[in-house]
Amino acid sequence: MRSLRFDNRFIHELPGDAEQGSRVRQVLGALYSRVEPTPVAAPEVVAWSREMAATLGLSEDELRSPAYAEVLGGNALLEGMQPYAANYGGHQFGVWADQLGDGRAISLGEVLDGQGRRWELQLKGAGPTPYSRGADGRAVLRSSIREFLCSEAMHHLGVPTTRALSLVVTGDTVVRDMFYDGHPQAEPGAIVCRVAPSFIRFGNFELPAARGDIDLLRRLVDFTIARDYPELALQGEPLYAEWFAQVCERTAVMVAHWMRVGFVHGVMNTDNMSILGLTIDYGPYGWIDNFDPDWTPNTTDAGRRRYRFGQQPNVAWWNLSRLAMALAPLFADAAPSLQAGLDRYVAAYTQADRANTAAKLGLSTCRDSDLELMRDLHALLADAEVDMTLFFRGLGELDPAEESLASLHDAFYDDARRVQFEPAFASWLARYAARVAEDPSAAAQRRERMRAANPRYVLRNYLAQEAIDRATQGDYEGIRELLEVMRRPYDDQPGREHYAQRRPAWAINKAGCSMLSCSS
Repeated sequence: MRSLRFDNRFIHELPGDAEQGSRVRQVLGALYSRVEPTPVAAPEVVAWSREMAATLGLSEDELRSPAYAEVLGGNALLEGMQPYAANYGGHQFGVWADQLGDGRAISLGEVLDGQGRRWELQLKGAGPTPYSRGADGRAVLRSSIREFLCSEAMHHLGVPTTRALSLVVTGDTVVRDMFYDGHPQAEPGAIVCRVAPSFIRFGNFELPAARGDIDLLRRLVDFTIARDYPELALQGEPLYAEWFAQVCERTAVMVAHWMRVGFVHGVMNTDNMSILGLTIDYGPYGWIDNFDPDWTPNTTDAGRRRYRFGQQPNVAWWNLSRLAMALAPLFADAAPSLQAGLDRYVAAYTQADRANTAAKLGLSTCRDSDLELMRDLHALLADAEVDMTLFFRGLGELDPAEESLASLHDAFYDDARRVQFEPAFASWLARYAARVAEDPSAAAQRRERMRAANPRYVLRNYLAQEAIDRATQGDYEGIRELLEVMRRPYDDQPGREHYAQRRPAWAINKAGCSMLSCSS
């Protein structure tokens, strides 16, 4: 690991907190605070991403070494590492929360890989920071497993995402009240090293804007464009407007991918929205099992369902509008430029959604009538309690001309509903068969298009919980097995049928499978 090349532009080019250390405080006029990870008792690397390690130039021997565990467990620093916690605010569940910041994440620095690409290394669960707000800055094993696995699973699904390099168990226990119901328990502690070109969020811009610190806001915007959007060659307000529009486009593409694979983020606060359009902060996430646009995995959101599956595109637009409000002081007349960016979000999402509709149905193009065909299918899937992943994957293996559900029975969670809605599905399949017959693609092309858009394997919550249950007993092989499956989510993997089944009945109400909190 000593070959890693750090350049740490964020802390070298932007103003930091004059005070160092983890004392909780309001941090004014600064975008970060210098703070070191708090050592742990017995760090051990139990899983890693071979792809992310290779990108960083790390060997398997280094990954297995005790020295590597010391660094990724927060007990040691390598030359060039300059740890800090970022200062930002955010809207949480639609309400402005003021200063938030990295409460349990500490960035070690920015690495340049062999191709000159930038990767920020960040330890989540590495101890208290000035932004911990009285908490311990630690993470439990269950939440760390979920973040580690989902970061990599999303990457292999083709969804824009932050990455995960390693999962370290700490040898310490962490006390958590999982459902905030007055029943705290001591759990095994862990640390994830997550990796991204940048961890800057919408909230990084919102906080200085809310405080009226426009000079600091402008410095951050100029820095972000120069470092993370170097291809933009405009100047002044046109530059800011085009940059915001590109943020909107990237966000639209990301959310469209979420909808394509059935992913629900669960806590789409503005401090959990990446300025690069990457999925960030894997907490109470989940995958749709039986298709339900109103489902949210987050117990904190169970009443309002603000962040439910079907609402995600609208929430992303709302979050972008909060970012637009933060950026408004940089414009003489902000409304036209920022509205153009929000309009670009709508256009980009609409285009991506149409492309996803065509791909999931195996069509070469998407007509307006195909959107109606998909909407009607979604309504049927919801009414009949059908598994989204299994149905679309099975649809790609079906001969539409057969107009039969026989090969799709395993996608239904309730046999009585299947029988009830079978005539409606037969009618829909007849419409679909007629549309396929009009499409110029050959059957093989249609199937391949559908296989590439509809995964065989997704990281269902119950699968993650099975790995968590084993790991809590000291068996980490389940994590590694599940990671291997999720590395090839679109391929059939003989012998791994267990990972491609619908949610079992025992998981419907089991903690960690359907009920998750922000501490999950």
